[in-house]
Amino acid sequence: MGETVDATGAGGGWVEQVTAPDGISLHAEGGGDGPPVVMVHGLGYASWAAEPIRPILSREHTFVTYDNRGSGRSDKPDGPYSIRLLAEDAVAVIERLCGQSHLIGYSMGGYIALTVALRRPDLVSSLVLIATSGGGGHATDVPEQTRRAWDAASGLPPGPFARETMPLSFRPGWTDERPQDFEDILRRRLAFPTPPAAWRAQYGACADYLGSGVHVERVSAPTLIIHGTADRVVPLPNAFALVGAIPDARLCVLTGAGHLTWFEQPDRVADLISEFYRSLRRTTTAVTRP
Repeated sequence: MGETVDATGAGGGWVEQVTAPDGISLHAEGGGDGPPVVMVHGLGYASWAAEPIRPILSREHTFVTYDNRGSGRSDKPDGPYSIRLLAEDAVAVIERLCGQSHLIGYSMGGYIALTVALRRPDLVSSLVLIATSGGGGHATDVPEQTRRAWDAASGLPPGPFARETMPLSFRPGWTDERPQDFEDILRRRLAFPTPPAAWRAQYGACADYLGSGVHVERVSAPTLIIHGTADRVVPLPNAFALVGAIPDARLCVLTGAGHLTWFEQPDRVADLISEFYRSLRRTTTAVTRP
């Protein structure tokens, strides 16, 4: 199902191509050593977006990330897509590369991670849900200002589209305060751009998911939820809905952080995740100790 290629990932580790159930090729990469962690990306993002937290998490874990269909170096077939289809891609990566894993999902990646946790709980050791939602009646929708900005830029090529819309994923003022960092993020995103048709296919999958939702109350994996108070894409009330519904969940609210919390506060987010994993190990040790 997979083919190792002669290349290195963004973090200097290995690269592999994984074949999805319908035959498309998915780019995956990883490195480090220890229990596997798989990071699942959001709408229009890809493996490059793991860089702010990859180095810290790779110290104690095998850190794996991959590009969703339509993004990065994965195939970009025509839509429609669905979150269930994207979750089947995630399952293919997990089964091929690492088996049962800790999943990290942000935004759309959180929708995918939740779907995997519900459909294949045997593959999920834990969930970290960043800036995401369970959808359905308890979801708080994307703010109208953000929707209007996306719609206004929808006809632009990937470069101008990203430049116009990405500032909304940061807290207000962040891109003005960190212009060089923002340019670097744009450069990495546009090295392997998401074509407009693929972006719309992913967006359609998100809209359908948010409309119908999933049964988050059935999630059995221990879950850490991280959300910023200044998120202008997935508003903070979504995090409160998740922590109130998932049986074994804890919530960390980052004051002043936007949608891309781990770009704005990489050390803080990586430390929160690392401590969550350590707490799980301590619990497991306490339970198994004779």
